[in-house]
Amino acid sequence: MASRKLVLFLLVILLSSLFIGAHPAAADSSHARIIRLSLVQGDVRFARQTHGDPLSDSSATWETASLNLPIRQGYVLATDNGRAEVEFENGAMAFLKENTVLEFYDLSLDDSARTTRLVLRQGSASFRVNPASGDYFSVTGGDFTVQSDHGSTFRVDNYDDGSTVETYQGRVSVLHNKQLTQLEKGQSLSIKAGDDFSLTVGRLPNEDDFDRWVSGRIDSVSNATSAALQYTGSPYYAPGFADLYTYGAFSNCGAYGYGWRPFGAGLGWSPFTNGQWIMDPAFGWTWVSFQPWGWAPYHYGGWLFDTSCGGWFYSPPILYGYTGYPVGPIRRFPPRVHPPRPIYHPVTGVFVRQSGKIGVVPMHPLDQKGKTPLNLERGVFSGVGMKGVSSQLLPVAPGQKWETLKSPPRDALSGNLAVTAPPIRVSRTFVEGQSGIRAGSPGGHSTIAFDPVERRFVNTNSSSASSSAASSTMKTNGIHVENGRTGAPTVTSSGVTPPRTVTAPPSRSASSTSPPRNIAPPPAPRYSGGDRGGSSSGSGRGGSWGGGSSSSSSAGAGASGRSSSSPAPSSSAPASHPSSGSGRPH
Repeated sequence: MASRKLVLFLLVILLSSLFIGAHPAAADSSHARIIRLSLVQGDVRFARQTHGDPLSDSSATWETASLNLPIRQGYVLATDNGRAEVEFENGAMAFLKENTVLEFYDLSLDDSARTTRLVLRQGSASFRVNPASGDYFSVTGGDFTVQSDHGSTFRVDNYDDGSTVETYQGRVSVLHNKQLTQLEKGQSLSIKAGDDFSLTVGRLPNEDDFDRWVSGRIDSVSNATSAALQYTGSPYYAPGFADLYTYGAFSNCGAYGYGWRPFGAGLGWSPFTNGQWIMDPAFGWTWVSFQPWGWAPYHYGGWLFDTSCGGWFYSPPILYGYTGYPVGPIRRFPPRVHPPRPIYHPVTGVFVRQSGKIGVVPMHPLDQKGKTPLNLERGVFSGVGMKGVSSQLLPVAPGQKWETLKSPPRDALSGNLAVTAPPIRVSRTFVEGQSGIRAGSPGGHSTIAFDPVERRFVNTNSSSASSSAASSTMKTNGIHVENGRTGAPTVTSSGVTPPRTVTAPPSRSASSTSPPRNIAPPPAPRYSGGDRGGSSSGSGRGGSWGGGSSSSSSAGAGASGRSSSSPAPSSSAPASHPSSGSGRPH
């Protein structure tokens, strides 16, 4: 009996090596996480590396961000007249409103624990978080840092005169001056720039267009992901699977298990037909698909060919039977032995060369590093993604030899990302005009104060009788303001339509400029025994997946005041497409 258990254990280890062997060594070290730009609407740009404040770094190179862009630590994502969505490896999501700059300050990996520290440099962003045991997730914006160790959905606004955080699901902790304030579902926290005594906790403001857009995205992605994951044998979340369900269908391919093909694909369809190459600093040449479904098939799992299944089809990262062929998921493992997590590849393809010609062969799920690709007999795709070069399929005769390359030379391919202008700093305040509501300033020296009823900062140095109407809907420095919050332009099928123009209030004088704020994120806590946080579902405002449960206790509508606990640990740590849910199996 003992010998049988040992043999079974060794088989599991061998099977796991099939997934791990082809994984670059760099991905096993810290700072090797890769996340995905999962949606682009309008003008979105990014910088790979900046120094200090990205908005004032004249040496930074900004490029146009494309759908399915791999995002690494140090990248900065910026929206102008557009919106963006980012999907993390475990299902967490970030949503950027117009004129927003978000820095991915720290995306590190310590064993299986993920540390995520983001910096909201300007604008508004919402986050859906579902941390696993040991994970740390924080967003620093303005004068505080929001930390989440439970499933939660929250929004952070960072403007000139102050910052706010709003909790829509679960609970978060807000760190300000080494004091923690707990926020439950339905609560918001606001603080005026440079005024520690202005911290106020209250109820949520009314939802705006951006909130409703975020809620709809969370709902559609959650539902589509849950539907797609039933066709994989892995218990782990894999990014991009929601798009598989939305833009294609799974079919039972007999001995191969479930395979996936995009809608409309005929027998002559093949992968690597719509995308481009980019040079990643750690992984080398990386394939970026232009298709909304093009993340998972080109970075996880592999490709198979069978005429009974329509030709080329995508095989998700599942486990394989002992015969070497996929026979469906294996759900039983020896004690303390877990199936391998999906492994990220810069491209699910193998580079080959012959007589100076370089091409790519779709990766078979059982390909081994350095060995002849199993799909070589199906031909070699040459010129894929190269600007000005037509892609062609080179047939491979029986016995023909092609050299397998670890990676093609840096000058063998060409990237097509366009250099663009840097984002501009947009001067905005929550209410930059007149108001009939007078709220006392704690310091007695400022005319800008926070109104706990309207949940916005107001200018109390005004006697205008018509100010109440002006503060309800106005345009400030080109930014639309509704109910004390910048409103989003309407996103239509033809693009982004600017909001209606209304009378603008007087602009601020130079003397009213807010004091500079230090928005460097605090170090992530390090624990020597125990978990940083509990596993949770991270359920957002419209769907959930994963294990555990999140806090959903609701606070009173008009709660105010400050609650604090002991300071957070200060030890250092390592440094556009709709979702319709129409992709059903057949």
